Amino acid sequence: MNGPLPIRRHTGQNGPSSSTGTSRGRKCWNGIRQTLTYWDLYREVNRFANALKARGIKRGDRVAIYMPMIPELAIAMLACARIGTMEVESALVDHQDVAEAAVVGSTDEIRGTAIVAFVTVKVGVTASTSLEGDLKQHVAGKIGAIARPQRIIFSGDLPKTRSGKIMRRLLRDIADGRVLGDTTTLADAEVVESLRQQYEEREEA
Repeated sequence: MNGPLPIRRHTGQNGPSSSTGTSRGRKCWNGIRQTLTYWDLYREVNRFANALKARGIKRGDRVAIYMPMIPELAIAMLACARIGTMEVESALVDHQDVAEAAVVGSTDEIRGTAIVAFVTVKVGVTASTSLEGDLKQHVAGKIGAIARPQRIIFSGDLPKTRSGKIMRRLLRDIADGRVLGDTTTLADAEVVESLRQQYEEREEA
């Protein structure tokens, strides 16, 4: 049999009804070999992460999954891994009201690491708590609930060097409440100071 071979996987208690989806592979001389495109992997990781959420797994929880050396093992590991800032930033910028976004990880006593996003909205769009909720839901829909930002800070601009590079190092300092590092390379030092004050006011509220 050399054609596509359906492979079903299950996440637990209820047999076929708990299946998280169907992947496809092909049978080779040495058994089953499964080939996944990047999009296939992206979709399956999201699906697995959502299956974990449905079972009550929350960000920061420890997860132990015992599986043989099959493609689903890599999918499970990625679904449980920390989310990269690039993926979250891409999901935020994908929203119609967002002009620019920068995401950093912030130390969190409960979760270990929390996702904090600094967002600039497009001209004519008003930043609001409603929009913040929409953006969090948008990220969850694009990547999975595990990538939902804990906090979103709106700003008219982001701290950048004179060449236009976003200074995420300074944003991490703000999110962790640390003393700001070197700001001499910033195009506008007032931007980062304004963000720091805004973040502190948000934390005190």
